[in-house]
Parts: sequence; C-alpha cells; structure tokens
Amino acid sequence: MRALLSLLMVALLWSAPTFAQAVPQSREQLQFSFAPVVKQAAPAVVNIYTKKVVKNVSPMFSDPFFRHFFGDQMGIPRDRVQQSLGSGVIVKSDGTVVTNNHVIRDSDEITVVLADRREFEATVVGADERTDLAVIKINTGGQALPVLPLGDSDALEVGDVVLAIGNPFGVGQTVTMGIVSALARTSVGISDYRSFIQTDAAINPGNSGGALVDLQGRVVGINSAIYSSGDGGGSIGIGFAIPATMVRAVLASITSGGKAVRPWLGAGGQAVTAEMFQALKMQRPFGVLVNAVQPGSPAEQAGVKLGDVITAINGREVDDPEALRFRIATLTVGTAAQLTVIRAGQEQQLAAKLTTPPDLPPRDSAEIAGRNPFSGATVANMNPALADELGLETMDPGVTIIRVRPGTIAHRLQFQPGDQILKVNGHGVATVAELRPVLAGAQQGWTVTIRRSGETMTLSIGG
Repeated sequence: MRALLSLLMVALLWSAPTFAQAVPQSREQLQFSFAPVVKQAAPAVVNIYTKKVVKNVSPMFSDPFFRHFFGDQMGIPRDRVQQSLGSGVIVKSDGTVVTNNHVIRDSDEITVVLADRREFEATVVGADERTDLAVIKINTGGQALPVLPLGDSDALEVGDVVLAIGNPFGVGQTVTMGIVSALARTSVGISDYRSFIQTDAAINPGNSGGALVDLQGRVVGINSAIYSSGDGGGSIGIGFAIPATMVRAVLASITSGGKAVRPWLGAGGQAVTAEMFQALKMQRPFGVLVNAVQPGSPAEQAGVKLGDVITAINGREVDDPEALRFRIATLTVGTAAQLTVIRAGQEQQLAAKLTTPPDLPPRDSAEIAGRNPFSGATVANMNPALADELGLETMDPGVTIIRVRPGTIAHRLQFQPGDQILKVNGHGVATVAELRPVLAGAQQGWTVTIRRSGETMTLSIGG
C-alpha cells in the first residue's frame, strides 16, 4: 500500500502544470508607474502658508516689583508671528481653492504657492468649522489655472488605490500611494459631520487640505487628519479624508452665498444594535431607529413616524445617526431626499423635501448674571437653526445652555453647552422669559433639574 501511494504521488507531481516566471522582454514590461496620474493632478495641488500675529506680554513684567525697576515700557505687548503650513486643491480655474478650515483659521495672511513656485496672496471666501472645510481665492490676473475635478467618493471601494498629494512637514509637494482602508468612518471626532475615507497612503502634518486622488486623476477626498505615534506626529498608516460628496456640497454653498447652508430633515434616533434588529423584524443590525420627529419638519411631512428605521438616503445605506446626518448634509436645500424606511418589518420609500432649519421659536438668548447657579452661562430658547449652528443634536425645545464663560459660577458647577434647564426650585421653565423671574429673587438654596445627553439629573446647591 505504501509503495502504491508513493507511485501515485510521483504521477501527480509529474503531471502537475508548472508556473515558471517569465523574464521581462522589454522596458514596457518592467514599467509600472503612477506618473501619468501625478502629472495630471499635481499642478492643481498647492501649498498654503499662513501667518497670525499674536501679542505677548510676559507675566514677569506685569508684576509691580519688575515694573518698578524696568519701567512700564517692559510691559508693552510685543508681537509674535505664528506660522503654519498646509495644502489645498484648485477646484476652479479662476483661483478658487479648497482646503481645511483648521489650515487657515484665524490667519492674518494666507500665501498660496503653486506647483510651479508662483506665489499669490489669498483671501477667505468662506469657512465651515463643522465640516473642517474652507474656500479661499487667489487673484491670478485673469490667467486660468490647472484644476482638479471632484470625483464620486461614493463609488470608492475598500482596496482601491489612491494617491495623497500635499506638502508634508514643509518639504515641498510630495506624492504618496496607498489604498482605501475603510469607508464611512463615523467614530473619528474630527468634525461634526463624520463619514471619513480611511487610507494608508502616508499623510503627515502639512498634508492637511491636500488631495486624495483616484487613478483617474479625480479628487475623491480632502486629506484632513491622521492617527500619529507619540510626540513626533508622523504617519502610522491611518489617515482620514473628507469625502468629495461633502466637499462638493460645502463648495457650492459657500461660493453661492458665502457660508455653508445645510438642509434639515427634522428626525433623529439611535443606531440599531445587535440586540434590537430581530425585534424590529430586520435581517441584520443597521440603520437609525427614529425616536424623535420635529413637528412640521420635512420628516414629519414625508410621513416618518416614531419607531421607523431609516436604512438609506437616496439609495445610500446609513448605519448610524452620524451617517444619516452626513448623507442629509451632502444634499441641497429644496431637493427631495428619498428615505428608505422599515416599518413593522416592511420596507417603504418616503420622499422628504429638505428645507433650512427654522429659527423658531425666537432664541431670546441672554447671559445670566447675579447670584445664582447659572451665573456666567448664556441660555437660549432652543430651535433647529440654533442647534445646527452649535452642532447640538438635541431636538427638544426648551431653555438650553449654549455657552459657559470660564471662571464663573456656572463654570465651577460644571454646567455644559447643551444642558437643558427643566426646573429651578420646583418651577418648570420652558422659555428664557420664564427662567428670568425664577432666578431674580435671592435664594437660600437651589434645586436644579437639567437634561444632559438624554439623562435627567437633579442638583441641590447651597445658598
């Protein structure tokens, strides 16, 4: 038997096909290069240098002892120039450039350097802190500039090859190559609208605002942030880019009106978990379980109800509330969003005509003063427009803290923006007008009920 098995093995090996590697016969067979894509894309990626003047006064010269010996002149503020660098992408031939908001934020001077080393001063057209995108403009005297077209980031798949172009560490324009490592990353706290493209293409400080390019030479993302190792801040192969779908929406809004205007759906909820999906008669856990619908909102008018599960917007699947907010934010005010919902196990299609968030009821915002727990806090009547401006997810009307000044009573009591004031000393407060008289009288002690992140808590504070 053993001899028979040996003969069989020899026969199989003898008959198995061989796959010998062929020796390349020409230079063309050896060459594999991204150079054509780089030649097309690189001229439209720019370096951005910013300056910000800050005034410094040494604490030492504020001391009366030193002022006595050195005089008042030593305490005069001295200018110090902060410099930073980043990258940008020319998206219109007239000199319109898209970059990250954090690259140009609070800058006094912005200099744009083209790939051919020409330099131009730039002005800010508009910026959107919530998406970390900004649009700046350079004056080329009417000369057309090379442009990078915006691609379809929704067409990307994990494993697609991409190129990152930018100015890492200020060494000059640099191209790196990698793949799309993941899509729709919503757990990265870089901006309020999170659905990032993750890539292992090397992205380092200075790459921010640069282009993530596909092999057709189209911008599929704006490089925005990295996970770095230690104090060095270097790339470890985990970079994030803002998808081109969001870039396109913000660019159109800023160039037409000077600021980003986002559409409003008026529905919110929680992610469907592994513990919930079977009870909801779903095949797998995904989507957003609706637990709040604003009266009069596009969602209500479209027929969205509490308990519905929103699973897709315009055919694009949503896995959690962050993905839902992202998908709505990439659409245009006045257009109809096609909502795919599951209700009682049955899939339905609803059309919601998106509007801007209304600024009603009136905010009536005011900073609280006097001897009371909220002294130093700015409160307002919450409405959809204010919630959108502040990046708050609350949909509940009522008196909400929108700002807390450091060093005040409210700050020491650890009140936070987004806290909703429900009761003060047993008195329910629904508006700022109702809150004012409750806080006006001198009190020996305070009992305050607030709602924070969906949880209600009552605090007893001594007089």
